[in-house]
Amino acid sequence: MVSRLVFGLGLLSATALVHPAFAADTRTLQIFVSKNKQSLAVYDGTEVVATSKVSTGKDGHTTPSGIFSVIEKQKYHESNIYSNAPMPFMQRLTWSGIALHESNSVPRYPASHGCVRMPGAFAKMLYGMTDAGIPVIISDGELAPQPIDHPNLFHPDSPTAMPLLSDVELRPSMPDSPEAPVQVAMNDTVAMPMPVAAPDAKPPSEPISMLITRRTLRETVIDIQTLLNQLGFSAGDPDGLLGPATVQAINAFKTLRPTEFAGDRNLISDRLLKAVYAAAGKGEPPNGVIMVRKAFKPVFEAPVTIADPELALGTHFFTLHAVDEKAGTADWLGVTLANNLSRETMKQLGITAQESSIVSGKPIARSLSRIAIPDETRRRIDALIAPGSTLTISDTGIGRETGEGTDFITITRG
Repeated sequence: MVSRLVFGLGLLSATALVHPAFAADTRTLQIFVSKNKQSLAVYDGTEVVATSKVSTGKDGHTTPSGIFSVIEKQKYHESNIYSNAPMPFMQRLTWSGIALHESNSVPRYPASHGCVRMPGAFAKMLYGMTDAGIPVIISDGELAPQPIDHPNLFHPDSPTAMPLLSDVELRPSMPDSPEAPVQVAMNDTVAMPMPVAAPDAKPPSEPISMLITRRTLRETVIDIQTLLNQLGFSAGDPDGLLGPATVQAINAFKTLRPTEFAGDRNLISDRLLKAVYAAAGKGEPPNGVIMVRKAFKPVFEAPVTIADPELALGTHFFTLHAVDEKAGTADWLGVTLANNLSRETMKQLGITAQESSIVSGKPIARSLSRIAIPDETRRRIDALIAPGSTLTISDTGIGRETGEGTDFITITRG
């Protein structure tokens, strides 16, 4: 472990530099930007190792709040949006144009066109500290990661066991490339004994990113397509899209059950999903999903169950700071972000209250306790986690900025 050096400079200092030795251990670093304070803090675990003033987006070009990661780095970059404006030591957060970068104008008030501007010396130093994938959390107020201990968080797999997904049925998800199918687990699993690992098996070294969220139309359509295909209705490839083959298969399924679907004018509905699950012998459909990515590419996704779905889960972010493979323990850090759900979004998601799960009590623990993850899925993830792995919990599904070449991006305020 790299020795740590603490500077006696607070977040209100203009710029604080850290010892270059920190660059040797970047995977547990996190960057926090406060728009209210116009400040940036770099954390290694719970310890601040660097701070700087910044300038975020001005009125009309507000920097979005949310959970990001560095997805591209360039020592010199020119904006393709704003007249080739120079952006030295650019660290990209979204493909739509938000980044951290050096600027000659960092007045410590919102002044940019959406990016996070940093003074030159700090931008150069930070560029040398980071790798692609380092988390960047942007919020109005200041946030600081805190140790989180909860039984629902993942921990290293037993050193005597190998990862296994037994007889879980797999269906394709929506990969970044059609040549690289992604495995998606259906609900039913069959327990099987875990094989013994080779004595020299090495623990995973590359972190993964995970998102737990409510199922959206995409996941519902994928399930309907998969199950209708199993029932012989030729719904096409399970891609989450309502193409002609899928629509025809859904209508054919409903035609065979005229009484059950009398008065149902919606092509996709909870009634349809439950009926398809029942016809396929799959029990009750899940209401949540966990998605896993590695190196900016989808790995697999599987159903989870969210208790009390009428209550908002909130937006929470966790980072795996350290693991002890022998002891099977993991040191997780977490923060809670403001949950800015509009009335329209709450209605769409069937959420009737935010206060019970967000404001009162311990929001992280309350949200984690409401999520049931199948044992087989948990074992598979336990075998994949490594220091630097992240977990996001969100009500609002996979963010629109999430795509090819990104981790999970969650926007809490646009």
